[in-house]
Amino acid sequence: MLNQLKASSLYPLLRDTYITLRDLPQLPAAYLHPWRRESIQRLAELKDKHKGQRAFIIGNGPSLKNTDLSKLKGEITFGMNRIYLMFPELGFRTTYLSVVNDLVIEQTAADLASLDLPKFICWRSRRFFQQPHSASFSLPTFLHTTYDSPRFSSDVRGRVWEGATVTYVTLQLAFHMGFSQVYLLGVDHNYETKGKPNTTITSQGDDPNHFHAAYFGKGFRWQLPDLETSEMAYRMARRAYEKAGRSLQDATIAGKLTIFEKANFNDLF
Repeated sequence: MLNQLKASSLYPLLRDTYITLRDLPQLPAAYLHPWRRESIQRLAELKDKHKGQRAFIIGNGPSLKNTDLSKLKGEITFGMNRIYLMFPELGFRTTYLSVVNDLVIEQTAADLASLDLPKFICWRSRRFFQQPHSASFSLPTFLHTTYDSPRFSSDVRGRVWEGATVTYVTLQLAFHMGFSQVYLLGVDHNYETKGKPNTTITSQGDDPNHFHAAYFGKGFRWQLPDLETSEMAYRMARRAYEKAGRSLQDATIAGKLTIFEKANFNDLF
């Protein structure tokens, strides 16, 4: 019966109606809470702010260790999750930072709060920022992200589908800001740790899947990647950028992702 329903042309409508009704109690705060109103205003100011410019979205794969990131000094960059572990070595910070995974935010909230740069955090995790973490603490910009209703949002003031990866959220942010050229780096799309997607595990030692051994080091709880859903999301991003006449390329060194046109990182400078 369920399979027959899923095959019906009515299924998407019924699914979206169910999701809307389920999430209805959360909607007033997601749009009317003072923090979200402030975030929506910030996002309005960022709409097409970087029109015609280029940006680099930096993933966290081991390939970053083989990438001359010093070339990015002076470029507009998006970092994600724990990229800040690389800041001392880089000698500069990324222009923006995005983090949407609940477990990552829960375990790194104090680190994130101490970073003096524009940060984009999922609205679900606002509880970790209820109290100031320091005298200089300022609230991040909260995004109303969701696991449901796959789509690409060209305007991130409303709901934003996560696509099983913070990289997809960041691609939507970059589009919202108006960038005409976007390059991915360090999006290796390959994990040594295997298992059922989205399963929460606790690291037992050094992290082999990211640029730093302590990234998801011993004792850190994290979720195994859902590469299939991520690829579906990336295809949606590729189509959105192509339709808008914008360039989206993958400059990851020896990455496994095959969705985007490849670019040679060193040829971009």
